[in-house]
Amino acid sequence: MAGGKTIWITGAGTGIGRACAIALAREGHAVTLSGRRVAPLEETAALARDARADSVVDVMPGDLSDRAEAERIAAAIQARHGRLDCVVGAAGVNVKARMWSELSAGDMDALLDGNLRNQMYTVAAALPLMRARRDGLFIIVSSIAGRTVAALSGPMYTTTKHGLTALAHSINVEECVNGIRACALHPGEVDTPLLAQRPKQLSPAELATVLRPEDVAAVVAFVVGTPAHVCLNEIWVTPTHNRGYVAQLGRGS
Repeated sequence: MAGGKTIWITGAGTGIGRACAIALAREGHAVTLSGRRVAPLEETAALARDARADSVVDVMPGDLSDRAEAERIAAAIQARHGRLDCVVGAAGVNVKARMWSELSAGDMDALLDGNLRNQMYTVAAALPLMRARRDGLFIIVSSIAGRTVAALSGPMYTTTKHGLTALAHSINVEECVNGIRACALHPGEVDTPLLAQRPKQLSPAELATVLRPEDVAAVVAFVVGTPAHVCLNEIWVTPTHNRGYVAQLGRGS
């Protein structure tokens, strides 16, 4: 494990977060896995340990939309490893009700908590540990919906993801003088449990064209491996057969 980084992965129970945990453990990094549900985190931990026999994998569940929980986990990582090099913020949710005419207050709160508030509190908890060492990296998994506005994602999901893009850039604006950098990562369609939350499910043929969580994890691993003086401010990663573009071609635009 010599030379590996200490990395906190949120939303590590499924999807992109799980794939990141496996990929980063395989590369020799010590990973701490967070999320609200213990059982999926334990499944991810087992897969990460299978990926590399000497991997250091810790499960620290918690609801990161509660700032005290985020601070508790950050303190536990510091106590365990004496450092925190990187945060991969991969937690994210969506709801089936997408239109303003359908969204309830509960839907809005769920999206604020699950997409934006949890990542903001994680950043706030991690920054003091990184400032103390004058080094640190945040990889904020946003979405193409964090850069474009379309009906498919829904207004609240789109708003929260735009917030994540701003969150990443705000870190670079304020913390660059402390050796801390952030990357806003914008995946397009990815075959994760979030796709099951869509009002209309993709057909098998459509599903075959989208990204896999491992594709996004490979990009995350690349960003983790960049030298400290390099800041990749934003990365878009989409399927080659981009269904948004295909729809435009079909309309002749």
